[in-house]
Amino acid sequence: MLNEPSILSSGQAAPQAEPESLSAVSTEDVFKASVVAVMDIQQIDYQPAPPATVSYTGRLLIDSETAYAQLDEKFATEDHHVVLTLNPEGQHVIIALKGRIRPKDRPRWPNLVLLLLTILSLLYVGAAQEAGMHDSTDIELWRGWPYALSLLLILGSHELGHYFAARYHHVNVTLPYFIPLPFGFFGTLGAFIQLREPMRNRKILFDIGVAGPLAGLIVAVPILLIGLATSDLEPLPTEDYILEGNSLTYAVSKFAIFGEWLPTGTKDVFINQLAKAGWTGLMITGLNLIPLGQLDGGHVVFTLLGRKVQYLYLPVVSIFLLLAFYNAMWFPWTLLLFFFGRVYAVPLDTVTPLDSRRRWLGYAALVIFVLVFVPNPLQIVQR
Repeated sequence: MLNEPSILSSGQAAPQAEPESLSAVSTEDVFKASVVAVMDIQQIDYQPAPPATVSYTGRLLIDSETAYAQLDEKFATEDHHVVLTLNPEGQHVIIALKGRIRPKDRPRWPNLVLLLLTILSLLYVGAAQEAGMHDSTDIELWRGWPYALSLLLILGSHELGHYFAARYHHVNVTLPYFIPLPFGFFGTLGAFIQLREPMRNRKILFDIGVAGPLAGLIVAVPILLIGLATSDLEPLPTEDYILEGNSLTYAVSKFAIFGEWLPTGTKDVFINQLAKAGWTGLMITGLNLIPLGQLDGGHVVFTLLGRKVQYLYLPVVSIFLLLAFYNAMWFPWTLLLFFFGRVYAVPLDTVTPLDSRRRWLGYAALVIFVLVFVPNPLQIVQR
């Protein structure tokens, strides 16, 4: 999962700086000379809404990606960001924003502390599962290592996918923050990284957003298959038990291993720690690919649809509200999507489109969402 700085939010699309006039002629000259080189200027606004300093409206003379790179290099010398967008009439608009973000170094000890706490939390959950499978009340922490190691590999791959994609595009980013949850079914609430400066264009937003789910999925699927292959197919319990839900990928994986669709009316696979980690990894991938807001799926659909992405809000929230009546686990998610689902990560350049390769990969990411999403994650089966 990504956590973007406020400049990227569609609800707050600019740095919060005090309005400042262009008192220095040299600054105005730098801006105008830079813009004239890439745009046929039709209108200049020297008093735009704060914190913008000046805006230019017209038609670009060269491709938007090249134009933005040239403008950004010049505007950076005057401590400004550049926003490149389209107005309702389809004209190009270049906006100078005072106050370029220059992140300072952060201490890394919080990342390490949270990682260690998450390891302990995952060890406990894995050890508790192992004890339960052997009808034991003794929880030996070290016995939870298969679950802890496997899920850390999946979560770590997901977040490092984001991290290295951001570093590749020279975007300042933190190391992953893991979130421990010792008293629960999973042992963690996942992890996130924080991007500490705005992304330049849709291509960069797409690359960073999609890299995490794909990296996590590449690790999760083999772990799931190995876990299922080493788990036992047994009769259903005669007492109450927790049943993990099927995604299309999980159901097909069980069929590939056991040769039948599970659960049947009489038996199911009793997943070991590896299989549970793989199932959890797939579920987390599905959650992150929900096509709304600042989730990874939200980044993907924004880069594909642009401002038209707003039309997804009501259908997606409505679907999750219906799911919440089927499984109460979805109520918190429905609330989160309701309140934050309209806020997207918006790059500084919204004009430059995705290339065809990225568009097809974006469509593939949405297909993956359908394949790994679990409509009914956990349910208590009463006997």
